[in-house]
Amino acid sequence: MTSIIFRLIWIGIVFALAAIAGQMLYGDQGAVAFAIGMALINYAWQARSARKVYDWLDEFTADNIPRVSGYWDDLTARLFRYLRLHQRQQHALTSALVSFRTAAQALPDGVVTLDSKGHIAWCNANAQDHLGLKLSTDIGQPLINLVRNPSFSKYLNDQNWEQPLVMSSPRSRSKILSIQLVSYGDNQMLVLSRDVTKVEKLERMRRDFIANVSHELKTPLTVLSGFLETIRDLPLSPEQQTEYLGLMYTQANRMQNLVEDLLALSALESAPLATENGERVDLSAIAVRTAEDGRQVSGGKHQITAEVEPGLVAMGNFNEVLSAFSNVVTNAVRYTPENGQIDIRLFRSENDMGRACASFVVKDTGIGISPEHIPRLTERFYRVDRSRSRESGGTGLGLAIVKHVVQRHDGQLDIQSKPNQGSTFTIQIPLKSA
Repeated sequence: MTSIIFRLIWIGIVFALAAIAGQMLYGDQGAVAFAIGMALINYAWQARSARKVYDWLDEFTADNIPRVSGYWDDLTARLFRYLRLHQRQQHALTSALVSFRTAAQALPDGVVTLDSKGHIAWCNANAQDHLGLKLSTDIGQPLINLVRNPSFSKYLNDQNWEQPLVMSSPRSRSKILSIQLVSYGDNQMLVLSRDVTKVEKLERMRRDFIANVSHELKTPLTVLSGFLETIRDLPLSPEQQTEYLGLMYTQANRMQNLVEDLLALSALESAPLATENGERVDLSAIAVRTAEDGRQVSGGKHQITAEVEPGLVAMGNFNEVLSAFSNVVTNAVRYTPENGQIDIRLFRSENDMGRACASFVVKDTGIGISPEHIPRLTERFYRVDRSRSRESGGTGLGLAIVKHVVQRHDGQLDIQSKPNQGSTFTIQIPLKSA
């Protein structure tokens, strides 16, 4: 193409020179030839400019703008402005997309975008964790084929998405998810997933708490009501009245203990750290006292030893620490058969952060606890053996109180146990700074 243009230019030049010579020799006919030559030169120049612009449009970048003149220069200037405008718009769209995806990645919820056919267009990291997806391989795949859950399939197909769906995570059945679908754009869908495991656990605990409180109060109230009706309706001897009144007192005392434990637990849950503006607490004296109390509760039925390091002092609340230590020792006595061994120790130690602490350890040779029960032992009203706990006079709140007392004193509670091999309860409380 370039060689043809240059040939046209040379031909035009030759025609022009010939026209000049012709005009000198032949007059007007020579002038016509000159005009033809100039027209050819102009055509060749325009063709060359057009070729430069055409080559530039193949790449259409701002780095290689052709050097042309005339209306070709005006045309390239307009095209260049359009190019820069397009580049700015493309940059703005790219930045908006990157910003959206960055924000979506930062969300605590999982986000999946679906096209009109329910195929995955994009998802963030939390959605991949919640739903067991892998964006690099699952993009373009139908979500309903990857999340194999009948409830989810029904929820997706029913298109009634006003209320979220609560379901187990495909990756872990212990994780509970809340799934919400939102329609947007041209029949596109947004799938939002949220981990509500803790919320569901708290809701279950709330339901259990209400049911347990109702049950714990209903039983003694039923007994009291029955005895009152008996005393009212039947002629009883003084001995029978005394016996019934004693049983009624036992049930009333049981309700009183339950209410007192509930009030104590409520106060502990809402109170700040006891170490802030707390009093000086002699842990060694408390350990000795609880060991003696344990011997009295045992009545000589167990072998109880106590090894207490003197002079261990913490900052906090004396009565709360006494309650926590006593609960642990009393539980050991209750759940250890006769002639069993209970060892009580208090000694200086360090926590995981290297801070000086006192460790109160109660080890028994009792019935032990199965591993599946240990994580829930400190829940309110949780009992491994309900009948045994009630027979021993427990309210089901003792270890819940222990946990909150330890937390309020910035300490730690550790429970180790195996069925028929006994249990070891360790309370670790930071010592008072020198």
